[in-house]
Amino acid sequence: MKVKKAIIPAAGFGTRFLPATKAVPKEMLPIVDKPTIQYIVEEAVASGIEEILIITNCYKSCIENHFDVSFELEKKLEASKDQEHLEMVKEISNMANIYSVRQKNPRGLGHAVLCAKSFVGNEPFAILLGDDIVVNKNGKTATQQLVEAYEQYGGSVVGVQKVADSQVHKYGVVNPSENINERCASVKGFVEKPKKEEAPSNFAILGRYVLTPEIFDLLETQEAGKGNEIQLTDAIDRLTKQQKVFAYDFEGVRYDVGDKAGFLKAQIDFALDRNDLHDVMVDILKNTKL
Repeated sequence: MKVKKAIIPAAGFGTRFLPATKAVPKEMLPIVDKPTIQYIVEEAVASGIEEILIITNCYKSCIENHFDVSFELEKKLEASKDQEHLEMVKEISNMANIYSVRQKNPRGLGHAVLCAKSFVGNEPFAILLGDDIVVNKNGKTATQQLVEAYEQYGGSVVGVQKVADSQVHKYGVVNPSENINERCASVKGFVEKPKKEEAPSNFAILGRYVLTPEIFDLLETQEAGKGNEIQLTDAIDRLTKQQKVFAYDFEGVRYDVGDKAGFLKAQIDFALDRNDLHDVMVDILKNTKL
């Protein structure tokens, strides 16, 4: 079955970016001039996804508004004959069929994903976390790589990359079983945010998944784990006891935009990659006092 649906969990409070996120969702903070979540939606669409469900909360209606039609803005742009921005605005609302549902209780990522059960139905689906932007210039998106791995191997696939020993405590970490090829391995389990000395590998789950719908039955019975939250990693660990699960070391540069340092690096790199801003950013960096 083709992967045509995706979930973007976006119900967190973004406390690491306070006070900016007191009134503005962290997913709407721009990388240069585009909201973070739009990069995530664009990746999903480029990967063949046709329907997207964004998991939000009661403070994040502006995310829904961003992907909706804006009649007043379009009329204003038409009147001023600003065709470039008019086409840009219309394109945002026409990218895909985008829906939203609210996570009423902040009980963790696993619980947020469970809110999408009726949307997904009995289909495989992708998950793209909004804290991770992945750029793979002239190559396939991270999600597309996972979708193709799912189609080839026939099981759930988690996107991973290697991280330093000092960073494993931040992530769900793979306990690999057998190497399928240089990028893919079958998995016998996962450990959520292990201590360095307890980590089974250096391969961390980095914000991209393609899962089978059986994960929902496990999430419904999943007990709270780290942080007293329903952890998606714990449910996937249980899934490995029922069916094949794979870890895929996806190609691409990953930016952790949920972290201040990662967010700033993304600003610089994305500006340098634009023809209209490259020279300006180079001058800024050259003239910055260290």
